[in-house]
Amino acid sequence: MTTQPRDAPQFYLTAPSACPYLPGREERKVFTHLIGRRAAEINDILTQGGFRRSQTIAYRPACEHCKACVSVRIVVDAFRPGRNLKRVLRANADLAGAMGEPIPTSEQYSLFRHYLEARHSDGGMVDMTMLDYAMMVEDSHVPTRLVEYRRRGPDTGINGRGTGDLVGVALTDVLGDGLSMVYSFYDPDDGERSLGSFMILDHIAKARRLGLPYVYLGYWVEGSRKMAYKARFLPQERLYPQGWVRFG
Repeated sequence: MTTQPRDAPQFYLTAPSACPYLPGREERKVFTHLIGRRAAEINDILTQGGFRRSQTIAYRPACEHCKACVSVRIVVDAFRPGRNLKRVLRANADLAGAMGEPIPTSEQYSLFRHYLEARHSDGGMVDMTMLDYAMMVEDSHVPTRLVEYRRRGPDTGINGRGTGDLVGVALTDVLGDGLSMVYSFYDPDDGERSLGSFMILDHIAKARRLGLPYVYLGYWVEGSRKMAYKARFLPQERLYPQGWVRFG
């Protein structure tokens, strides 16, 4: 007879709620807590199995009548930007993304509020306070980094940090096999830059330098305009019942 380790994760199921991606549908999630000495190991395993992290919770859709949410990860070594993504790289060549400790600041929160009010004013995060934001950034038992994007300065080539106003932020987990983009936000008034796509491209470059094979983007939802951009980053792997399947 085998027994589970004392710190093995326990899984729970949420009650049904309105789907944020596809109108007229309901969603349910299965979740577990990411705490203790095995949190990083469990987070790696669960992310490879289609889970996402939010603070100390790992979750995955468990909808009874819908399988539209599909986990997506970019294949770093094989990725080559197409014409449109090359244009994004050129438009943002003056930016640098400095990866540091997950320390929240009032400058980040100000940009976070501006982003939510412009892009997600009807979403569940719009009422988050500075304390809520700080918890989102700091409350992690796994290796997590915060990437701040600013314009390049005279010392950027030496220290890797930009200067001037903050234009984008990415909260990122460092896994054994890749970078997982937990949450990102950016200046919504700088639409011509396509900052969201640029931050993904920058994470691909960072993963390549770190020798990591994947960048995890969370869920792609066919039919959802909010998630359509993720299909641009090819080749990628999508998680189906038979395992990770390569596209592009």
